[in-house]
Amino acid sequence: MLQQYKNILAPIDGSKVTDTVLKKAIEVAKRNDTHLDILNVLEVNQFSDTYGGAVSGDVIYKLSEDVQKRLAELKKQAEDAGVKDVSVHVRFGNPKPVIATEFPKDHHNELIMIGSTGLNALERLMVGSVATYVSRNAVCDVLVVKPEKEIK
Repeated sequence: MLQQYKNILAPIDGSKVTDTVLKKAIEVAKRNDTHLDILNVLEVNQFSDTYGGAVSGDVIYKLSEDVQKRLAELKKQAEDAGVKDVSVHVRFGNPKPVIATEFPKDHHNELIMIGSTGLNALERLMVGSVATYVSRNAVCDVLVVKPEKEIK
C-alpha cells in the first residue's frame, strides 16, 4: 500500500540545502495533494553566546523580520509551483527538539523532510547534526534530503 502523507514539515535554515529541501517538499506535497508547513527555528542562544550576551531585542526583531520575509518568498514559491495549502512558521528555541517533537505534535505532521546538514564538519562534531537528532527522535517519519551536488 502506498503511504499517503497529509501534512508535511519542511524545516529550513537558510543553508545551501534549503532550496533542495523545499523543491523536494513541494513535489511530495503536490503528489499527495497535502498541506505543507515551512518552518525556520531561530536559536537565540547562539547569538547571545557568540556576542557575549549583547544581543538586543532590536537585533532579534530585525532577524525575525528578515526570516518572515524569506518565508513569505518560499510560501509564494510553493504556491506558484502548485501546492494549494502552505503555512510558514518561525519558532524560537533549540532546533533539535522543536523540529523532532514539539512542532510536529502541535501541527500533526506525518513527514519531516529535512536537509542532511547546514553545518560544516567541525560544527557537526561540536554540536551534532540536527538532521541526525531529528531522524532518531522524531514523532513521525523523516526523509533526509541531500544537497543536489551530493546526489550522483
